[in-house]
Amino acid sequence: MLGRPVSYRTRSSRPESLGKNSLHMIANICLTIFVIGALVVTIIAATYEPDDPLFQSPTKITTFLTSISNSTFQSNNTVIRTGEDLMAANQTALATFGSGTDAAETKETNSYETSSSECEVDPKEPLDCKDPEVFQLMMQKAIERFKDIHFNRFGKPTPGPEGNTCDMAWRFRPKQGKATGFNKDYRRFVINRDNCTLSVVSIGEYHSGVNARKKKKKNKNKIPGYEPASGLQDQGSFSLPAAGEMLNDSLPVVESEREFIRRKYLIYVGGADRCKSMKHYLWSFLCALGEAQYLKRTLVMDMTLCLSSVYTSSNLDEEGKDFRFYFDFEHLKQAASVLDQDQFWQLWDKWQRKDKLSLYVAEDFRVSPKKLTEVKHSLIMRKLGFVEPDNYWYRVCEGETGSVVQRPWNLIRKSRRLMDLVAAIGSKLNWDYDSVHIVRGEKARNRHLWPNLAQDTSPDALLSTLQNKIKDGRDVYIATNEPETSFFEPLKHKYTTHFLNDYKELWDQSSEWYSDTAKLNNGAPVEFDDYMRASVDAELFLRGKKQIETFNDLTNDCKDGVNTCNTAAI
Repeated sequence: MLGRPVSYRTRSSRPESLGKNSLHMIANICLTIFVIGALVVTIIAATYEPDDPLFQSPTKITTFLTSISNSTFQSNNTVIRTGEDLMAANQTALATFGSGTDAAETKETNSYETSSSECEVDPKEPLDCKDPEVFQLMMQKAIERFKDIHFNRFGKPTPGPEGNTCDMAWRFRPKQGKATGFNKDYRRFVINRDNCTLSVVSIGEYHSGVNARKKKKKNKNKIPGYEPASGLQDQGSFSLPAAGEMLNDSLPVVESEREFIRRKYLIYVGGADRCKSMKHYLWSFLCALGEAQYLKRTLVMDMTLCLSSVYTSSNLDEEGKDFRFYFDFEHLKQAASVLDQDQFWQLWDKWQRKDKLSLYVAEDFRVSPKKLTEVKHSLIMRKLGFVEPDNYWYRVCEGETGSVVQRPWNLIRKSRRLMDLVAAIGSKLNWDYDSVHIVRGEKARNRHLWPNLAQDTSPDALLSTLQNKIKDGRDVYIATNEPETSFFEPLKHKYTTHFLNDYKELWDQSSEWYSDTAKLNNGAPVEFDDYMRASVDAELFLRGKKQIETFNDLTNDCKDGVNTCNTAAI
């Protein structure tokens, strides 16, 4: 019988062809949707009439740029109007903070003239510091005056003590140098008002505009959780405080029994790390902080530390130094969960029995943090002895632990009190200086490890080396551990030299730093010790326009002694 078998199928209906047909169909549908969408967008674009002045006709834009109508900023023929003014024309208030870069690019002017209708004011009335015109003038004059700094943000001006004075704060950093952190300043502006013309008569010294300094908040500090507080940025960092904001590094306060018992804690007791170098202390402290974060516990920390004899004038180890003398506790408590141990033990004794709070003791540093994740007790105590070398805190983070516990170096910053000294000195130098780091001291006397250092850092050798690196007549900040600055007297014939000791008034008995640190120290005066000096020296060095280092630029000796240069470079 002729005919096709029942199982016969056409080529298009074969299984291997179905996938291809489906793909063709989907492609045709997508193409149809795309064509329709493009047509709709074309029709809308052809018929839409926007109100945005940037999309208006050339005639309207020309009319706007040449008009003298009232706006947020009054017309000023000395400044060329740009396209940015198109966007500002319909605004009703000045933005809180101005851009230093944009303002710097405008044509320089010494005064602003208002229209006659707005000049009808009593010259005896105090100046309105919040007037956008006054704000604009103050920002522009600050940018013209301080050419070597980058302005991050300006604060709103506030009235000064006299009717013709205004105080304004800003955040800034030097335009050149390796440092990237921002500093704060607030200065007093004396403004002259002559009929319709405003002009800045003078700008005060560093931190002279005290009325623009933001006051401390009186509310208590809650213990932050393991997660950064609301509004903080990723990786534990936080947004910059408002310009002129005062430091608030008071200790966190536990507000209630319920708040205390719901948390889990980690504390380190003992350890042979006491009275070691500051680098050693930080290595151990950050190990403890990293473990607390890994375990999602609050770190109970000792707010006092032992300052090694290498930093003290007595050449003896000194206990009882406040953590806040050296490091930014405000930043730490905002980004991590920490609590002062003195307060903790008071609350523990008060509520431990009542609420049946439990304690787990780990007396061996080899107890892995991974094992401690299974511990449900309220408090984990790492109890270390005082015998070297097996009782260093940092050994907890050695070996396999290093893969899970990371030291959060981003949480440690230099004390803002010390950074304020850096900003004060840099401002006195107008941030226009070069810097030289000269290491001498014990290393220069140890000719076995550093055979050339003493000779290479002598005044004659320095003059010979620096003549091709720094121009004659420049301001040069010398960061050095040489106690007798008169040793560098020959350099004054070629440069204007500056040393940390030239600014002793910033930490003497009449200074803000002296009173602030004394408050932290129960009213007792605090020594401006060698670690503080080294911290300020290092920051000022990093902010120099040119930085000349001892072991990279002044001598061929190795930083860590003979035959260590290659090792240090690895």
